Amino acid sequence: MSDQPGGRPKTAFYVVLFLVVLALAGYGMRGVLFPSAQQSQPQQQTPITPTDLQQASTPQTTSTTTDATGDAEAADTSNVTTVKEYNFVASEKLPPVSGVSSYEPLADRTVKFALNVWAGWAPIVLFNEGKGPGKVWTTPTGEPFKVELILSDDPVLMRDAYAAGKVHIGWGTLDMVPLFMEELQKDSRVWPRIYQQVDWSNGGDGIVIRRSAAKDPQRPTIADLRGKKIVLAQNSPSHFFVLNALINGGVQPAEVDFIYTQDAFQAAAAFNTNKEIAACVSWAPDIYKLTELPSNHLLVTTATANKLIADVWFARADFAKDHPDICEGLVRGIFEGMEMAKTDEGKQQAAGFMSKLYNIPGDECLAMLGDAHSTNYAENRDFFMNANNPANFERTWNTALYLYRHIGKISAPVSFDKVMDFSIIQKLGAEEKYANSKNEYQVAFTPKTVQSIKAESGEILTKVVTFHFFPNSYDLYKKIETTENGKTTERPYDPNVDFVLEEVGKLAGQFGAARIIIEGHTDSSMKGKIPANLVKELSDQRANAVKEALVNKFPSLDPKQFAAQGLGWDVPADPSNPLDQAKNRRVEVKVYPLEAAE
Repeated sequence: MSDQPGGRPKTAFYVVLFLVVLALAGYGMRGVLFPSAQQSQPQQQTPITPTDLQQASTPQTTSTTTDATGDAEAADTSNVTTVKEYNFVASEKLPPVSGVSSYEPLADRTVKFALNVWAGWAPIVLFNEGKGPGKVWTTPTGEPFKVELILSDDPVLMRDAYAAGKVHIGWGTLDMVPLFMEELQKDSRVWPRIYQQVDWSNGGDGIVIRRSAAKDPQRPTIADLRGKKIVLAQNSPSHFFVLNALINGGVQPAEVDFIYTQDAFQAAAAFNTNKEIAACVSWAPDIYKLTELPSNHLLVTTATANKLIADVWFARADFAKDHPDICEGLVRGIFEGMEMAKTDEGKQQAAGFMSKLYNIPGDECLAMLGDAHSTNYAENRDFFMNANNPANFERTWNTALYLYRHIGKISAPVSFDKVMDFSIIQKLGAEEKYANSKNEYQVAFTPKTVQSIKAESGEILTKVVTFHFFPNSYDLYKKIETTENGKTTERPYDPNVDFVLEEVGKLAGQFGAARIIIEGHTDSSMKGKIPANLVKELSDQRANAVKEALVNKFPSLDPKQFAAQGLGWDVPADPSNPLDQAKNRRVEVKVYPLEAAE
């Protein structure tokens, strides 16, 4: 991981029920994202509801699911999409470039490519044979060019050099770029053209908690962070990481006390020395060093939330307009570097070049390689072009955009399709070697029961979402007849199903290496009147209906990642008001690590 700041670096949810009004708890946000180092500040934002993070509309379709038979609940007196690509042309969405190009000319056809100290850049460092310029790259037509790698760990300084034209290519995690756009959108010449994802963070980022801060010291959860102090690096994706974890875990960010340091390693040091700090968000190797102490617990890392933090590079819009061939040559060369780095020899060579560039011992650079997963062509295609991928570019961008806009860091949001340029990825798909590329970042899940999952490892978080089922039904898309002004019409019993599925799917996509338990619940209106097994069966059907809807909506999700369980009426949604039956007819989602912590 980098040792500098930033080194690693919806639709509002409402539920309208027939004759029932449901109030959802919100999630507040902090008042200031990046206060002065080691200072915490009060938070005064309006609440965030769980599905506020859902930015893109989800088409509503009818379902072929049938109703349950029998009357497990009293009467209430109150075509899923498949894989598809974006159907727009990238060049039609991207804003035009006006004015004269303002970047420094390419001396000896040399591109200045900024990057930071991070394992994910290994493919370009390897292909370029180090810092350069030396290695000759070629465009699709065979024209030569060179690349000089400019080490620039501070994202603000990098952004400024990019805006000034001193570097032609910038780096960032995708969640960072909406922050950059607040300034960059002022000049069409410097609008980023994001052509390629280079990696997913694969264990390099994590949250460490003191066991003493947890309700159950042996099995801490995200919920244990409520009311606690958390230290993290400012101006880094650490904030993006922890905000997602808190919201998905049912903790309002305003309920924790954030303390900021200049970089992730300082955050780890502060956590280690100040016992009043309950948790830290940091990077490898410190997250692993800290958890060598039995008093600490590694709560979650990007090895589990393995499709959350994506590293990308982007070209200035004027440079991309002037040199589309070079941009394509960069994409091709980096993909070649990814193939080279798969071999033991390639790994050793990459570590050697990284050692010189990063000024880090070679063995440490070799060990760093596991912190990132290089994303090949098939994975890039899925990230940029698969509109049904729950962890794609659009969803990652919109999540970050919403969070930062909500806390006041973004006043003029920019849509994802104004910076995402999949034209090169789309073009390469016509070539056999790219068309035959396979997604190599798939977790091999084996079917497991809910009981075995819970026995093997502790829960990371519970995401409380509500699917409102018609009494005695497990049809997510159940329609009911209503009469208005003497006219009878059909309407969905729960009009928000697709919004909630979007949130659950996005969670499962982000936590691509975690097991997801879906728990179904019924109301207790017929308690004492019918057999409990009838109710248990209905709740099982509800849980499985959600599972089926998820894997149909998001074909990239592995059905074996999910385990469904019905709990009947045993666990009311609100113990203080157990007879709120509309709330009780629900499904909850829990996240468990793939393997138990050592």
